[in-house]
Amino acid sequence: MKYYIWTVGCQMNVADSRKLAAGLDRAGCTATDAAADADLVVLNTCAVRAHAEDRAIGQLGRLKRLRERGKDLRIAVMGCMVGARSDDLRRRFPYVDVFARPQDFAPILRVAGIDDGGGEFWPSTFAEPDAPTAFVPVIHGCDKFCTYCIVPYRRGREKSRTIAEIKLEVEHYCGRGVKEITLLGQTVEAFGRDLGAGRFVGADWCEERGASAARPPDLGDLMRAVHDIDGLERIRFLTSYPKDMTPRIIDAVAELPKVCENFNIPVQAGDDGVLARMRRGYTLAEYIDTFEMVKARIPAAAMVTDVIVGFCGETDAEFARTCELLERLRFDKVHVAAYSPRPGTIAHRTLADDVPAEVKQERVQAVERIEARISAEINAGLLDSEQDVLVEQRREGRWSGRNRLGKLVHFGGEAGIGQIARVRIERATAWSLQGRALPASVPA
Repeated sequence: MKYYIWTVGCQMNVADSRKLAAGLDRAGCTATDAAADADLVVLNTCAVRAHAEDRAIGQLGRLKRLRERGKDLRIAVMGCMVGARSDDLRRRFPYVDVFARPQDFAPILRVAGIDDGGGEFWPSTFAEPDAPTAFVPVIHGCDKFCTYCIVPYRRGREKSRTIAEIKLEVEHYCGRGVKEITLLGQTVEAFGRDLGAGRFVGADWCEERGASAARPPDLGDLMRAVHDIDGLERIRFLTSYPKDMTPRIIDAVAELPKVCENFNIPVQAGDDGVLARMRRGYTLAEYIDTFEMVKARIPAAAMVTDVIVGFCGETDAEFARTCELLERLRFDKVHVAAYSPRPGTIAHRTLADDVPAEVKQERVQAVERIEARISAEINAGLLDSEQDVLVEQRREGRWSGRNRLGKLVHFGGEAGIGQIARVRIERATAWSLQGRALPASVPA
């Protein structure tokens, strides 16, 4: 059987698609690059914004036309478009063979005529990497229930994987040439809270690392547990939630050489009224305290954030305070999006989407202008510096990769995929750094 997986959305979706592909490969199936050539097509969807849903619906329309032209094709839809009840989806798309919630791979195997071994198939099924980097989900779901967010309803409550299982996956990747892993979670610092002290990694490990077997593990413990795996060069983590960030986790980032000093901590808005309507669970002052706690411990840390503009009731004055926050904290990068109502969320049920579309777009552009100016100024500070860059690809005669701070670097000279090249920075823009590899670049 040939299969094709189409993926949209976050890094968690990318990881899910790769795991499903590994399961299908293990069952004897073969991947293909085009839906028209496949016997099974899987759409791994995102529902965080309307645009992502629209893209998936467009794909479904194309698959329907393939069926109508006589193509013998099984269609599966997975990911965040699929809720606990999929009756509406089944009515709208009756030609879809199966709908599967995130991480629920077994129904897709069944529609393909594959036995998943009663669920024992998946814990030992890891993707085969095709790059020197890999995503490793460590906690699924979210307990925060922000008013605008559909994720808790689609991915469920927070559920951590065990450290032992995560270590096996990291060892699998590193044994196949992966140099950098990203520990993933909707709120990654919540890792371990649901495990309990009895599901740690053993008293000997706790004693060696100065941890306590009497408490649940946290993200810092996980970083320490995977840090010394052979072949691993770098550890990243995302996405963070401000109130889950603790001094213990920050200490782990500061103390462990392989953990990159790159924090993605979404603020979403710079006004307490908007934060309260979003039900983010913190005040602006508390967010700033978290930001400053990171910077005090790791002054060179790169700080990234997310902002939603045009949320329900957002006034000009409230938006102005968000801009003031961005000017004050000077993030290395800002991911900005206009608010998009999501059916089923608290905001969709209880708040009016009353900011005009043209105003939302103006605010997106205003944030982008602030980001471009500040990012350019920050990156200019790296001119003439030497940066260690993990080489990920070669395109149009130049190598590309990221430094420890997560900044994209394009460069010339001698290098190779999977190496860590030492690059002198000769040019900087808001979006990337450019330079040339030094002769002393060290293979990873």
